[in-house]
Amino acid sequence: MVISHRWLTGLALLAGLSACAVQDFRPQSLAKTDIDLVADRSIQVLERQLRDLTTKLYRRNPRELGKGGQTAKARLQQLFGNSGELRFAELDHRQSVDAMLLAFDEEFAGDRVFALMAGLTDMLRRSYGYKAEYFVLDELDEQKLYNSARNIEILVWRLSQRRNARGELYLLTNEMSDDATPDNLSFERLFGKMIAVQDLMAEITADGNQRSINRVMQGAASMIFLPI
Repeated sequence: MVISHRWLTGLALLAGLSACAVQDFRPQSLAKTDIDLVADRSIQVLERQLRDLTTKLYRRNPRELGKGGQTAKARLQQLFGNSGELRFAELDHRQSVDAMLLAFDEEFAGDRVFALMAGLTDMLRRSYGYKAEYFVLDELDEQKLYNSARNIEILVWRLSQRRNARGELYLLTNEMSDDATPDNLSFERLFGKMIAVQDLMAEITADGNQRSINRVMQGAASMIFLPI
């Protein structure tokens, strides 16, 4: 069997997650299954990656901060100051995919980075049932985890393809010019790591629940976000 580079990366990531889970053993861990321990670490890894992505997006799109009259530090606090649902009045209380869609709405005059990251962060948290920690009686949903990974892929496509009436990308991410910096080119790697985490958790959960994942195939003409 030929193992793709993506899955090799994922397997290496899983090994790292498991090792960290063992190192961080606490008495509460006695009430956890192996899947719970890996889920806990996956949630922590995703939160770090989301923080990094927020910082990079604001660095690449500094004008968005001015729209909300906020600093990057304040935005990070709003997004990651707690581990629950994210619902903000400036985004019309939209969450998950609905909030992400605002970043590509021509009529939206607010902070597109904030809309994108509030939606993405809420979507990933929703895929884990808004839990920051898992125990033996908690149950993960493999379909939500799988769908969230596909939604990140769809998001990456939209970021590179969707443009406003002036023909400009709504948000800048990777830059492919000759003078592109490593920081600009790191967006694809960061998104790839998030996708790998969610795909692995979906596979692990499906095996543990002895259920199959309803896999979907989407072409560029039907890049519609999946329900979580």
